[in-house]
Amino acid sequence: MLLAIDMGNTQTVVGLLDDQGLVRHWRFATERSRTADEYRLLLRGLFDLDEIDMDTITGVVLSSVVPHATEALKVASEMIDGDVLIVGPGIKTGMPILIDNPKEVGADRIVNAVAARHIYGAPAVVVDFGTSTNFDVVGRDGEYLGGAIAPGLEVSMDALVLATAALRRVSLEPPRGPVGKGTVEAIQSGLLYGHAGLVDGIVGRIVDELGPDTTTVATGGLAPIIVPHCSTVDHTDEFLTLTGLRLLWDRNGG
Repeated sequence: MLLAIDMGNTQTVVGLLDDQGLVRHWRFATERSRTADEYRLLLRGLFDLDEIDMDTITGVVLSSVVPHATEALKVASEMIDGDVLIVGPGIKTGMPILIDNPKEVGADRIVNAVAARHIYGAPAVVVDFGTSTNFDVVGRDGEYLGGAIAPGLEVSMDALVLATAALRRVSLEPPRGPVGKGTVEAIQSGLLYGHAGLVDGIVGRIVDELGPDTTTVATGGLAPIIVPHCSTVDHTDEFLTLTGLRLLWDRNGG
């Protein structure tokens, strides 16, 4: 079995995959100061919790956008008797990267684009709802064209609260209607419907450029909160990144 790890700025998703697909998955908060020993304890705890025999894991594939924590997690992964593949410049993706500096694009963005092309075809747009909301574009010939990056929903709420004296954090759930009847509902309306409008606006412009047959796929921890209020998202795929990690593992001789 393959251990796939997707480390984002806010959350880390861990998946265990066999030849048939995803067997187990876990999600925990990303802590940049964790040491390799702490990651060892954390991973062992997850395996013990679900009675996973570590001897059945034959390799690890890791995607990370947190450079400081990448090395610690890599060292921790080496407790598993198998190869460790880190997604980054130089690995085989099978996807031309048509941006000005291919080395600067985040690993998770390429992983998502590879998975979207494999599952949903091209052209496609991936909307990844995380700390930032990323839009990644796969062209008609299966190439990575670039995309857009916007502040994520929780980042927007944090900025609103920090910049104002009287407003506070609210639960990320829809209000009774778009016209809030109080401060809490007004914030919820602005955050949820505003972010949904941002998504629809950017996706709409990309689809105008690529063509009406473009498929839009949403992923990321906040997708279930925002997608119901969007009109331009065709599919929601919670484990798109883990699928992409498996594809890259196979392509690189795993």
